[in-house]
Amino acid sequence: MFELIGIPPQALFGQMLLGLINGAFYAVLSLGLALIFGLLNVINFTHGAQYMLGAYVAWLLLNFLGINYWLALILAPVVVGAFGILLERLMLRKLYHLDHLYGLLLTFGLALIIEGVFRNLYGISGQSYPVPPVLTGGYNLGFMFLPLYRGWVVFFSLVVCLGTWLVIEKTKLGSYLRAGTENPTLVQAFGINVPRMITLTYGFGVGLAALAGVLAAPIYQVKPTMGADMIIVVFAVVVIGGMGSIMGSVVTGFMLGLLEGLTKVFYPEASNTVIFVVMAVVLLIKPAGLFGKAS
Repeated sequence: MFELIGIPPQALFGQMLLGLINGAFYAVLSLGLALIFGLLNVINFTHGAQYMLGAYVAWLLLNFLGINYWLALILAPVVVGAFGILLERLMLRKLYHLDHLYGLLLTFGLALIIEGVFRNLYGISGQSYPVPPVLTGGYNLGFMFLPLYRGWVVFFSLVVCLGTWLVIEKTKLGSYLRAGTENPTLVQAFGINVPRMITLTYGFGVGLAALAGVLAAPIYQVKPTMGADMIIVVFAVVVIGGMGSIMGSVVTGFMLGLLEGLTKVFYPEASNTVIFVVMAVVLLIKPAGLFGKAS
């Protein structure tokens, strides 16, 4: 079948794997964005910078403290999530009752400041981060070669995304979070500290961005612009899936990653724009997004 369209199967499946890897990062990042917007009504443009921070924290932990990849998967999201909590307490909390534009402008400015600081510290050239030894090499599946680390990224991203969705949608904690954004006064009457819950939710969403940064570090170079290169695409994914839709972000992230990978096989010139074309079509047909609900 592949010979009929003149494409070697190894090339096709290889691009599909690359698409799945990109989709994994799109899904985890857009999940954090959707969580913050859906529960806090904040358009967090700092998300790309926080993704970059996660990669840099992992790199710094390895090079200055000798802390390996597996511990960095835990420590980097905690460190960057704590930084996000500090931002929420000092700045974002004052904007919750204002128009979304104020939060967008503030977070955009913070993203520029964070990226500028790391540009001054480390320049624009990338830093390498080694693949953990247990995940080096790969398997020959016959129709393609599967690098172990890339397979791990796709699997682990799926677990994180589905686990987060289950917590938000199927647990009592998730119901408190959703109720706290819709009627905080009523939830506080039941003894729930809503401001603290919102702060921790923002920290968790930021931690997801940092986690994606740690996963990306061995694949892409760790550099100050890595978040800026990703955030525009991730916002498009969130819009297509539906602003605030947790499952929409996950499903759309993986689907669009695959679509991007396939486009590189059949029509490479359109691979950088296909996601934005899809976004335009979806917004024309369903302005709330594929999984979103109309206001």
